[in-house]
Amino acid sequence: MTPTGYCSQERCGAGVDDNALATLVRTGVLVRLRQGGYCLRSDYMHADKAERHRLLCRLVMAQYDDHVLLSQASSCLVQGGPDWGLDLSSAHLTHTSGGGRRASRVVHHLGDCRVVDVREHAGLRVTVPARAVVEVACTDGAQAALVQANHFLHRGEMSLEELRLQAERSTYWPGSLRIHPVLLLADPRLESVGETRCDHFFWTVGLPRPVPQYEVRLEDGTVVARVDFAWPELGVVVEFDGRTKYHQLRREGETIEQAVMREKAREDLIREVTGWSVVRLTWADLDNPQHTAARIRRAMRVRAA
Repeated sequence: MTPTGYCSQERCGAGVDDNALATLVRTGVLVRLRQGGYCLRSDYMHADKAERHRLLCRLVMAQYDDHVLLSQASSCLVQGGPDWGLDLSSAHLTHTSGGGRRASRVVHHLGDCRVVDVREHAGLRVTVPARAVVEVACTDGAQAALVQANHFLHRGEMSLEELRLQAERSTYWPGSLRIHPVLLLADPRLESVGETRCDHFFWTVGLPRPVPQYEVRLEDGTVVARVDFAWPELGVVVEFDGRTKYHQLRREGETIEQAVMREKAREDLIREVTGWSVVRLTWADLDNPQHTAARIRRAMRVRAA
């Protein structure tokens, strides 16, 4: 269930004054999200950090005029983007009456927005995905922006051409140089945050670019598996094991252990059909890039020997 937020002016109109709101916060009934914005504590405690940020965004938008729109991380998150790498401590607003300042849990940006840069999503005015990705690159960095770019590309909510055009318009924005790796690496075939982070990792450590979503086939052309990444000429496959992978792969009535064993059988089949090495990566491996790169390079050398 989506948590419900309240603005103080709405509550005052319903006969609840500031003293009553203060009492409700003090007694633990409400949580104060920002000046004039509240949420039931029970709702807040059951919401994850992404949902808490979306709630903050709704409260903030209710407190500002129509010329204000959500941008940067807030725009991405409201439109369904992942929360990885995003600073969710404040809502981001773009408007034409000022910018570059911070208020209570709100960062204001001065933006020159065209009609095509804005759309409505879930009742809120937001920057379109292509612009939001460029904005995230400027504020949260290239890898965070790449995660958003691949998410929206994979869902078909923006195109690479739209992203390039937005990047051209951002040439003089502070931090705009961070968009260049995003333009280089963005790929709609990548299906998850983990896959995007792997692809970014391969690039940063100087490994050759792999083929994503590679189909392993029998001699008659039958597809027996699709792997996250492959270097066919080097005989190496990389599979990323995220925290929820085996929960998502479970079939109806199947235990986690059975899902793991089925995945092991699939990996054995890949080796049998191709003769290639299979390297499995986790989130922890991505946080240890030099060691992980050495593992993959060893697999490549073994194949080449």
